[in-house]
Amino acid sequence: MHKGLVSIIIPYHKKKNFFKKCFNSAYSQSYKNKEIIIVYDDNSKKELRFIKSITKKKKNITILINKKKIGVGFSRNKGISISKGEFIAFLDADDIWKKNKLKKQIKYMNKKNISASFTGYEIINENDNKIGSRKSKKIITHKNLIYSCDIGLSTVILRKNKIVKNKLFPNLKTKEDYVFWLKLSREGINFYGLSDKLTLWRKTRHSLSSNTMQKLIDGFKVYNLYLNFGFLKSCIHLFILSLNFLFKKYE
Repeated sequence: MHKGLVSIIIPYHKKKNFFKKCFNSAYSQSYKNKEIIIVYDDNSKKELRFIKSITKKKKNITILINKKKIGVGFSRNKGISISKGEFIAFLDADDIWKKNKLKKQIKYMNKKNISASFTGYEIINENDNKIGSRKSKKIITHKNLIYSCDIGLSTVILRKNKIVKNKLFPNLKTKEDYVFWLKLSREGINFYGLSDKLTLWRKTRHSLSSNTMQKLIDGFKVYNLYLNFGFLKSCIHLFILSLNFLFKKYE
């Protein structure tokens, strides 16, 4: 593990229209002590050539190619497994970081001596137009998370020494990050929010995160399979989670 090094993990699956901006936002960070790990979870040779053309001659870039599609959660786990950094930062292939994102967040984590942090974020559409934004809460505990997930994945940075093998992303189509946060918070790791909006989170029409039915199915699994709640208790908590999502306040 290299002190101060940030390992940036980007899973890739059919994000050609957005990946270049995503990658450039990570590579051009003002914080220079970093490595980028791209986990290619696609079967298109054409898109792989595209990825390689963008990353060609760039330093500290690793491309992991999955032999078969394993999903976004397991792809992140694969990236974590080879990472060398003291810190792990997650970035989805259609999201964008502001230039000082890592610098500000690492400084905040070191100053507060904390293991998990997240930030506020702006919401953009497929054309990069801002359609809203979201403030970060000051602190999120396990109890808070059970009722509402208010952590944007591409805003999160963790200290790697707090991640253990059995506390990784599950194989879900959506909410895999939610389960991961719950696992960590159950071990007493609180998430601390930096108020600056340092990430642009992209909302697209066809993304899995926009698929209501899939989110409901996976939401039930969160409570029933991963938190071991009974059927009725899982349904009640899913209802509360859904209400909190519907009434989230955006700027």
